[in-house]
Amino acid sequence: MREERRTSGGTTLAVLHTGGPVTGPDAVAPEGVRRRVDELLTECGAVLLRGPGVADADAFHRAVTAFGDPLIDSYRGGNTPRMTVSDGVFTSTEYPARFDISLHNEMSYAHRWPGRLFFCCLQAPRTGGATPVCDGHALLADLDPAVRARFASGVVYRQHLHGGLGLGKSWQDTFETDDRSAVEEFLAASEAEHRWTADGGLRVSQHRPALRTNPLTGRDVWFNQAEQWHPSNLPGDEGEALLSLIGDVDDLPHWVTYGDGTPIPESDLAAVRTAATRNRLVEPWQPGDIMIVANMSVLHGREAYTGSRRVVVSMT
Repeated sequence: MREERRTSGGTTLAVLHTGGPVTGPDAVAPEGVRRRVDELLTECGAVLLRGPGVADADAFHRAVTAFGDPLIDSYRGGNTPRMTVSDGVFTSTEYPARFDISLHNEMSYAHRWPGRLFFCCLQAPRTGGATPVCDGHALLADLDPAVRARFASGVVYRQHLHGGLGLGKSWQDTFETDDRSAVEEFLAASEAEHRWTADGGLRVSQHRPALRTNPLTGRDVWFNQAEQWHPSNLPGDEGEALLSLIGDVDDLPHWVTYGDGTPIPESDLAAVRTAATRNRLVEPWQPGDIMIVANMSVLHGREAYTGSRRVVVSMT
């Protein structure tokens, strides 16, 4: 097993060349790999396994379960379009290939979120398509103190989910059920406010911290998706076009404010994006690679790409 480091700004990615599979009869020192991954996730927050030879979703599933944590087998309540490949294995996203996906912490808007993310490249694209990462401690340290202070009240994530016809995801797809009582039970357990609309839709409001203490490091870390939930995140002038079509921000499929309900100015979100870009690290995929991310430590995204790309993800 050989180890390298990639560094950009305040972000470090550890690259472990495993020299063979990490599970199965031909596994190469699986206990040693697992132990070193645990150490590096505390130290760096992101580890790339190069050389495990994963060729399909089943082999990826076995590799993830070799690390001992139970897989999350549902994306219930998730905001991103994705498909289930097999138990506990999903497509990384169904977002169009021509667009980047901004850096974010997975499901940081939710009451509960995955601790680790496992990405696997089954097919590398012709160009682009990397999964960039950014250290959340470095992003937070890079922010102007005034911007950071304005996020002290947290953020409120707001969703307007249609009942079967409309923009964005339906509440049925979001919560993987058409049973209203099951949705209400899930939202109550999530400490989310909700209101059913006369046209069969659902409005959901979730107040969450913008910063949290990372249990791996004991330090405050940027942990929210305000930038991604704001219409200014849409490419080009699509945000303005969507607002002109909808008319009222409260009718957007998703929307975000500061914790006290006041709007977040685009200038503050631009500062967040700038800080993320300064600390962004990109390592091109090679087929068979597995990247493991400590979700509270490190943000991830996706580059636009051309050609066929198949990257799957598991969450534990």
